[in-house]
Amino acid sequence: MNREKYTGKLKTVTGGVANSNMPFGDLKVTVLVERDELGDALIRELQRLRFRVQHSWPIPNQLPVDNDVIFCALEQGLPQRIPWVPGVPEATLVLVDRGRVELDLKLVRNCASHGVLHLPATARHIHTTLLMAREHYEYECRLRGRIDKLDESLRGVRTVERAKSILISDRNLNEEAAYDFMRQRAMEKRVPIVAIATLIVDTHELLD
Repeated sequence: MNREKYTGKLKTVTGGVANSNMPFGDLKVTVLVERDELGDALIRELQRLRFRVQHSWPIPNQLPVDNDVIFCALEQGLPQRIPWVPGVPEATLVLVDRGRVELDLKLVRNCASHGVLHLPATARHIHTTLLMAREHYEYECRLRGRIDKLDESLRGVRTVERAKSILISDRNLNEEAAYDFMRQRAMEKRVPIVAIATLIVDTHELLD
């Protein structure tokens, strides 16, 4: 059984989560919190997990983008300092709440973070928050990747349909013959059919 002990405000845990259980590689982590007892405890725990930890305070006008994970103090105006909001996240963002004021849930939502860590926190809290935030970030990236592929496929379908319309109009072909024409050219050139369709559309628009 794990035994907890207190040192002032800091709550630590003996027998916490083993480093080998953390499914991460060599992460670059930036901590944007005050360097007091609680902030130092967070930094030490991240260092214990063998991450490359950097610290900065106060929070810069723009959060750094060359990071894997950012632990950032929750403050008013923070959404305006996050360069990817709104948009594609460039790092796992964990908000750090010290509980000094009433939690502003609208502010939390506007930061589009992947997790919230409430201080003081045990090692278990830090590990769990980091794990879930990282999973949330990676899942979001996978979803965005799928959406991008779907968008690309949809654009390709539209281009092929546009090219078929041009061939039907300019060459007096029916729909099946127009598609077969593009497919045959694609096989001869060893390129995707959408590449032939794009060439047909671009040429038509250039000469139109």
